[in-house]
Amino acid sequence: MVAIADSNLHWARAEHANGTGVLVMAGSSGRLDVGRADLFASRGVTALALRWFGGDAQPVVPCEIPLETFTEAIDMLARECERIVLMGLSYGAEAALLTASVDDRVDAVVALAPTDVAWEGQHEHDDDPRRSKWTRQGRPVAFVPLDRAWEPPSTMPAFVEFYEHSRALAGSDAVEAATIPVEKFRGELVLVAGGDDKVWPSSQAARNIAARRARSGLVTFVIDDPSCGHPIVLPGETPPNPGRAYQVGGDEEAPQRLGALAWPAIRRVLRLEGDD
Repeated sequence: MVAIADSNLHWARAEHANGTGVLVMAGSSGRLDVGRADLFASRGVTALALRWFGGDAQPVVPCEIPLETFTEAIDMLARECERIVLMGLSYGAEAALLTASVDDRVDAVVALAPTDVAWEGQHEHDDDPRRSKWTRQGRPVAFVPLDRAWEPPSTMPAFVEFYEHSRALAGSDAVEAATIPVEKFRGELVLVAGGDDKVWPSSQAARNIAARRARSGLVTFVIDDPSCGHPIVLPGETPPNPGRAYQVGGDEEAPQRLGALAWPAIRRVLRLEGDD
């Protein structure tokens, strides 16, 4: 069991709850995604936003994060809700897919800009040993190592090249060991990706996930726009600050376009109220 500090949680409870509870997990920003949780609650869903690193009594960087952090949050939601949905972006999608593969209480997952493998955790110092981003029952989850010798070719790096290179360098055995066993999750799965993602290869990952599940007779809903990048803004959300020190892909309106494209599938999974 992992004790989660109240400061790392944001509850957004609907006035007329529909029985669905959604755990909202941000990515590498480490933020508490209050806005997204509040949006869902305004539509009739009980939402719990979770900060899973960088908060009180948590690792400073995403490294050796216990998957029990997420199962404990599911425990909280399950006390109030009949259905459990996990929604994660980027690193948060990695967490959502891993958690759903080991917790059979999860009814549905929405993975935004997903990955099909678990990656090495971030390190605070250059000489830190390689460690997994995740642990389960105190043991590290198998991971694809990152190439620490990689250097971006420009001052505005496209990290997708870094991840693609690291994956190729790791070799097929390491990649297979680190592949998320998405076929163990038997519920609804929605994957949302942009074909122009410059952060990591989420579009290819979505195709890999769907193919792996199809071999087990499982259906996966994939929303993929080749003109969009890594960020995804859902209808009703405030777009994030576009200023970043790295490339994300897509044009200025791409995050809203991809969010609008994914919205019908997300509404269906969450059983959301409203017509828009």
